[in-house]
Amino acid sequence: MERFVDRFLRYVKKNTRSDESKAGIEIPSTASQMEFLEELSEELKRIGFEEVKINKKNAFLTATVPANVENAPVIGFISHVDTAAFNAENISPQIHENYDGGDIALGNSGFVLSPKEFPNLKNYVGQTLITTDGTTLLGADDKAGVCEIVSAMEYLIENPQIKHGKLRVAFGCDEEIGVGANNFDVEDFGCDFAYTMDGSSVGELQFECFNAAEAKIDILGKSVHPGDAKNKMINALTISRDIQMAMPLLSVPETTECREGFIHLIEAHGDVENASLVYIIRDHNRELFEDKKNTVRKICEEINSRYDIDRVKLEMHDEYRNMADIIKNDPRSVDIATKAMENLGITVNKDPIRGGTDGSKISFMGLPTPNIFAGGENFHGRFEFVSVQSIQKAIDVIVEIAKIAAEK
Repeated sequence: MERFVDRFLRYVKKNTRSDESKAGIEIPSTASQMEFLEELSEELKRIGFEEVKINKKNAFLTATVPANVENAPVIGFISHVDTAAFNAENISPQIHENYDGGDIALGNSGFVLSPKEFPNLKNYVGQTLITTDGTTLLGADDKAGVCEIVSAMEYLIENPQIKHGKLRVAFGCDEEIGVGANNFDVEDFGCDFAYTMDGSSVGELQFECFNAAEAKIDILGKSVHPGDAKNKMINALTISRDIQMAMPLLSVPETTECREGFIHLIEAHGDVENASLVYIIRDHNRELFEDKKNTVRKICEEINSRYDIDRVKLEMHDEYRNMADIIKNDPRSVDIATKAMENLGITVNKDPIRGGTDGSKISFMGLPTPNIFAGGENFHGRFEFVSVQSIQKAIDVIVEIAKIAAEK
C-alpha cells in the first residue's frame, strides 16, 4: 500500500492539464503530458515491462507484460494522463487517515469538504482519504487509473506464480478535451478486449454510454439604428432567444437522469448583427438520439422560413456512440470483470454512464472496452478526493481479471 500511495502522490504532483484551444491541432495539446509519458516510460522499463514505446503521432505510451500461460485472451488496460480545465499548478495532496465522517479542511484555503454538501463522504468513514489543499484539483481523474494499472502489473511481474495471459497497457493524452482516443492504434495494441480504468466510486462497471453530438448554430442579423429600425432590423439575439425557447424545455441535464437524454445549451455569444449558440445532444437510445438531432434541424429550418434569406446556419457532428452496441456482440469483458468484482466481494454497479469515455471511441474502432472504477470522486475541482482503500480495490480487480481470463 505504501508503494502505490507514494506512486499516486508522485503522479498527481505533476501538472498535466490539457488545453482545449489546441485540441486536435497539437498532439498532445500540452508539452507537460509528453514529459509525464516519457518519465512513465522509464519507470515501466525499470519495473520490467516489455515492448515499452511512445507513439509520438497519437501520444500513447504502450507496454506489455508477457503471458506465462498459453491460450488466454490478450487483455488491455487503458487510462489517460491529462487532467481537466481547473488549476493544476502546484498540486499539494493532503492525506487524512481514519476519516471520522466530519468536515475536512482543505489545507489553509478556507474551503471545506463537508458531508453536508457531499453525502458520498459518509461511504468512506474509517478509510484514508487523499484530498486537495483547496487551491487545485487533485488529478485522480485519471492519475488514479494510471497508478492502479502500473501497480497491478508490477504485482504480477513480481509474482510469476500468478498465471495470466499477455497483458497490454496504454496511457494517453487529451481525454479531458475529447480527442485523446481519436488516433488510438487498435491494431498495434493487439488485444481481444480492454478496459479503461477511468470510473468513479468502487463497483462501477460501465459498458453503456451516451450517443453524443454537438450542434453549432450561427445567426446572421441586420443592424439598424434602433430609432429607425421598424421593419428593417433583424436582431440576432432575438433569433437566439427564439431558438432556445423552441427547444424541449424539459429535455435538459437539470431535469433528466439514468437513461434520459437531453439537448444542452453550453455556449451563447453575440450582438444584434451576429450570434452563436452551441448545444450538446445526448441519448443512450439511438432512435431517440436521432430524434433529438432532427428536432434541432427542424427548429433551425422553421426559423429560416420566417426570413427572405437563411439567417440560421447549423453545423452538427457526432462525437461518440454508445459502446453497448459493440460490447453486446462480445460480452467477455463485462462477464470477466463482473466475476472479478464478485470474487472480491465488491457490489457491481452497472448503471449507464451519463457521458462517454475513451472506451466508447475505442469500442467503435473494433476493440470492446468497458470502463471500470478508479476510485476518485468529485472530479474536476477543488473538492476532488480518492480513498486509498478504493485504489487498492481497483488494483485487486485488475489482477483478478487477469487470473480469471487465464483460468477460462
